[in-house]
Amino acid sequence: MTADVWLPIPPDEIEGLPEGPEYRFWDGGEDFPADPADCAFYVVPYMKPSPLCVRPMGRMSNVQVVQTLSAGIDHVEPGLGHLPAGVRLCNARGVHEASTGELTLALILASLRGIPDFVRAQDRGEWLGGFRPALADKNVLIVGYGSIGEAIEDRLVPFEVARVARVARSERTTARGPVHPLTELPALLPEADVVILSTPLTETTRGLAGADFLSRMKDGALLVNVARGPVVDTKALLAELESGRITAALDVTDPEPPAREHPLWRAPGVLISPHVGGPTSAFFPRAKRLLVDQLNRYVNREPLRNVILTTGASTD
Repeated sequence: MTADVWLPIPPDEIEGLPEGPEYRFWDGGEDFPADPADCAFYVVPYMKPSPLCVRPMGRMSNVQVVQTLSAGIDHVEPGLGHLPAGVRLCNARGVHEASTGELTLALILASLRGIPDFVRAQDRGEWLGGFRPALADKNVLIVGYGSIGEAIEDRLVPFEVARVARVARSERTTARGPVHPLTELPALLPEADVVILSTPLTETTRGLAGADFLSRMKDGALLVNVARGPVVDTKALLAELESGRITAALDVTDPEPPAREHPLWRAPGVLISPHVGGPTSAFFPRAKRLLVDQLNRYVNREPLRNVILTTGASTD
């Protein structure tokens, strides 16, 4: 039985790794640390392009687990068809909630309170006063109510919002209230002052925030995307931004990054951060805890956490 574990963090920097496996450090360099055919547990390099992440997967004939360090798995999906049947794909639920929740609130507050305008005014030596919208008393809609959506709501509560509505793929009830199915989204959008996208990128959510979605948002509403760029139809968003009807705060874009001449950079009412929801000082402690837990489970033949799918398994 092969026992190589490929890690994108040097193994000597992770306390608590179980004995037994041969740990190999690979963070996407040109040379592989060993023969990919000997890899049993592949931890995908973090924040690397999809082609790089999937490059060794076609040669991983004995791999049993593919573990991402991101909440989304879309960057490894192109390589799944090259894996043997029975490989468990796990995501990083529990790693990014704190950082992404923080950034979401930062983007909302910066956009509503006009922080980018203040920074530009400071550069000009100008005192820019006036009234600005508050987050208090706003209706907020979270589209994509998984663990990150829950973390965002945790951080919204102290800001005295009027209401939080929640949408996910399936209807359910939580301690905080109902989670509406996607089919109810058209009725919920016109009521929201702030619409937050925190959904994974799937065939269902690709282009979800298109022309119809955006047209249903109320005048003056703010769209916040901390999900994936292609969840939003960029052309449709640009039309709304250029009309001045809505504003947007985007941690992810499509394309990503936009070319220097792309009109998204100069669209009115948009704040762009460079996909920094996850990479903060909170990442490494949580990522290391996840890896130690998963690898101990793997070595001890215990159920793994965060299994998203198993290759070759029926989806019926």
